[in-house]
Amino acid sequence: MTALGDFQALKRFARRPAEQERCELCGTAIAPAHEHLLELVSRQLACACQACAILFSGQTGQRYKRVPARSQLLRGFHITDVQWESLLVPINMVFFYRKSSSDSVSAAYPSPAGAVESQLPLETWQEIAAENPLIDAMEPDVEALLVNRMGEQRGFPEHQYFVVPIDQCFQLVGLVRTHWRGLSGGDEMWRRLQSFFADLTARAQVSGSVHA
Repeated sequence: MTALGDFQALKRFARRPAEQERCELCGTAIAPAHEHLLELVSRQLACACQACAILFSGQTGQRYKRVPARSQLLRGFHITDVQWESLLVPINMVFFYRKSSSDSVSAAYPSPAGAVESQLPLETWQEIAAENPLIDAMEPDVEALLVNRMGEQRGFPEHQYFVVPIDQCFQLVGLVRTHWRGLSGGDEMWRRLQSFFADLTARAQVSGSVHA
């Protein structure tokens, strides 16, 4: 597992600049809530106006890819404890995404130093995706399966699974990196995580049965 230096884009979520934000492609002023593009090689986010974002919607073979807006709460997501343990993820808050450049699946989890990544055995992912076809339909690079299995001990509902835009994962990583204190993170960091997932749950579209 390695720390992801290419997740430097998360810094924009830790501290928003006071001045007017602008599209990083054309320089047009943009609102605080705006589109994002993912630069595929560096895996950095670029803030974009709607006009520039549309240029990269559904396109392949280009430098940027438009980050979609949809968030889905997956009710009925199925994964056994054995399958989860086979993923070899050391903590119970993680996101999974497919890289189009290598057709591989990566797992990344937040830490005080930023995101830490490991590559999954593709066979393991395919087994889980076969039982949960909605995750196999995720758009490579820019959508992720976000898993929160921290549970009631940390003030969360039991086991949550979402399909989210990758910028939401960057935001989560930035939140942990910015607010982590001491050995266990500190009360303030955990309160912010609870707020993050409560907000995500409230605005996510609920998908019922996800089984094949």
